[in-house]
Amino acid sequence: MKLRKNQVGFVETAPGKPVPEARLLRKQAGDWLKQKRAEAGLSQVDLAARLGLKYYTFISQVENGFSRVPTETMQAWATHLGLDPAIFAKYLLVYYEPELHRLLFGTSDNDRHCL
Repeated sequence: MKLRKNQVGFVETAPGKPVPEARLLRKQAGDWLKQKRAEAGLSQVDLAARLGLKYYTFISQVENGFSRVPTETMQAWATHLGLDPAIFAKYLLVYYEPELHRLLFGTSDNDRHCL
């Protein structure tokens, strides 16, 4: 399959095991979320309870790049992490939907360092 310019591709991480670039971006977002959770003084269990999640493992999945914060819960995540919901959503959009972010706001490089 041929990739067009700016199209998400694959990155090699382990010998013979390609990882989609989207997963790597989600992992970067997850690292940031983990940092913000720690700064808020919350464990994964604490955050899951505040969000009304049955299992704290979803927080782990998000922080490790296997999942992402659902759009419909971004406001709750931001509130419990002590962040402005609009800025929180815009920041995650850089990682979750980089092309959409670029179309809406222009270049995304500066937004990765705003929070």
